[in-house]
Amino acid sequence: MYHEVTERERARRRRWIAAGCVAALLACALVAGGAWVAQRQALEQGSASVREAVLAVAAQCCAVEGSYPSTIEYLEEHYGLAVNHEDYVITYEAFASNVAPSVVVVPR
Repeated sequence: MYHEVTERERARRRRWIAAGCVAALLACALVAGGAWVAQRQALEQGSASVREAVLAVAAQCCAVEGSYPSTIEYLEEHYGLAVNHEDYVITYEAFASNVAPSVVVVPR
Protein backbone atom coordinates (compact mmCIF):
# COMPACT_ATOMS: atom_id res chain seq x y z
CA MET A 1 0.00 0.00 0.00
CA TYR A 2 1.40 3.37 -0.98
CA HIS A 3 1.42 6.13 1.60
CA GLU A 4 2.10 9.63 0.40
CA VAL A 5 4.29 11.73 2.68
CA THR A 6 2.41 14.84 3.70
CA GLU A 7 3.88 18.27 4.20
CA ARG A 8 3.27 17.93 7.93
CA GLU A 9 5.42 14.77 8.08
CA ARG A 10 8.17 16.46 6.06
CA ALA A 11 8.21 19.41 8.45
CA ARG A 12 8.38 17.02 11.41
CA ARG A 13 11.34 15.19 9.87
CA ARG A 14 13.11 18.49 9.19
CA ARG A 15 12.66 19.52 12.83
CA TRP A 16 14.13 16.19 14.02
CA ILE A 17 17.10 16.54 11.67
CA ALA A 18 17.69 20.13 12.80
CA ALA A 19 17.46 19.10 16.45
CA GLY A 20 19.95 16.29 15.82
CA CYS A 21 22.40 18.69 14.15
CA VAL A 22 22.10 21.17 17.02
CA ALA A 23 22.68 18.38 19.56
CA ALA A 24 25.76 17.17 17.65
CA LEU A 25 27.20 20.70 17.50
CA LEU A 26 26.53 21.21 21.19
CA ALA A 27 28.28 17.92 22.02
CA CYS A 28 31.31 18.94 19.92
CA ALA A 29 31.45 22.32 21.67
CA LEU A 30 31.32 20.68 25.09
CA VAL A 31 34.11 18.24 24.23
CA ALA A 32 36.29 21.06 22.84
CA GLY A 33 35.64 23.20 25.91
CA GLY A 34 36.50 20.34 28.24
CA ALA A 35 39.75 19.69 26.39
CA TRP A 36 40.68 23.38 26.64
CA VAL A 37 39.98 23.45 30.39
CA ALA A 38 42.02 20.28 30.91
CA GLN A 39 44.94 21.74 28.97
CA ARG A 40 44.89 24.97 31.01
CA GLN A 41 44.79 23.02 34.28
CA ALA A 42 47.73 20.89 33.16
CA LEU A 43 49.76 24.01 32.34
CA GLU A 44 48.96 25.56 35.72
CA GLN A 45 49.91 22.37 37.56
CA GLY A 46 53.08 22.26 35.49
CA SER A 47 53.93 25.82 36.46
CA ALA A 48 53.53 24.94 40.14
CA SER A 49 55.83 21.95 39.66
CA VAL A 50 58.43 24.08 37.87
CA ARG A 51 58.34 26.66 40.67
CA GLU A 52 58.82 23.95 43.32
CA ALA A 53 61.71 22.45 41.33
CA VAL A 54 63.46 25.82 41.00
CA LEU A 55 63.08 26.53 44.72
CA ALA A 56 64.31 23.02 45.63
CA VAL A 57 67.41 23.35 43.47
CA ALA A 58 68.06 26.85 44.85
CA ALA A 59 67.84 25.45 48.39
CA GLN A 60 70.22 22.65 47.42
CA CYS A 61 72.65 25.23 46.03
CA CYS A 62 72.40 27.22 49.27
CA ALA A 63 73.08 24.10 51.31
CA VAL A 64 76.14 23.20 49.24
CA GLU A 65 77.65 26.63 48.60
CA GLY A 66 76.31 28.64 51.55
CA SER A 67 74.36 31.18 49.50
CA TYR A 68 71.50 31.33 47.04
CA PRO A 69 72.46 31.81 43.38
CA SER A 70 71.82 35.18 41.78
CA THR A 71 70.43 33.82 38.49
CA ILE A 72 68.44 30.84 37.30
CA GLU A 73 71.04 30.29 34.58
CA TYR A 74 73.53 29.39 37.31
CA LEU A 75 71.18 26.65 38.52
CA GLU A 76 70.73 25.36 34.98
CA GLU A 77 74.45 25.34 34.33
CA HIS A 78 75.82 23.96 37.60
CA TYR A 79 72.94 21.97 39.13
CA GLY A 80 71.29 20.43 36.08
CA LEU A 81 68.00 22.29 36.36
CA ALA A 82 66.07 21.78 33.11
CA VAL A 83 63.18 24.16 32.43
CA ASN A 84 61.02 24.39 29.32
CA HIS A 85 61.32 28.10 28.56
CA GLU A 86 58.99 27.76 25.56
CA ASP A 87 56.01 26.83 27.74
CA TYR A 88 56.75 28.90 30.87
CA VAL A 89 57.93 32.41 31.69
CA ILE A 90 60.06 32.31 34.82
CA THR A 91 60.89 35.34 36.94
CA TYR A 92 63.75 34.63 39.33
CA GLU A 93 64.62 37.49 41.68
CA ALA A 94 67.39 37.09 44.24
CA PHE A 95 67.31 39.89 46.80
CA ALA A 96 70.39 38.85 48.75
CA SER A 97 72.61 35.80 48.91
CA ASN A 98 71.20 34.78 52.31
CA VAL A 99 67.50 35.29 51.41
CA ALA A 100 65.52 32.73 49.41
CA PRO A 101 64.78 33.98 45.89
CA SER A 102 61.35 34.99 44.67
CA VAL A 103 60.24 32.66 41.87
CA VAL A 104 57.17 33.28 39.70
CA VAL A 105 56.28 30.82 36.93
CA VAL A 106 53.56 31.71 34.42
CA PRO A 107 52.39 29.47 31.59
CA ARG A 108 52.59 31.04 28.13
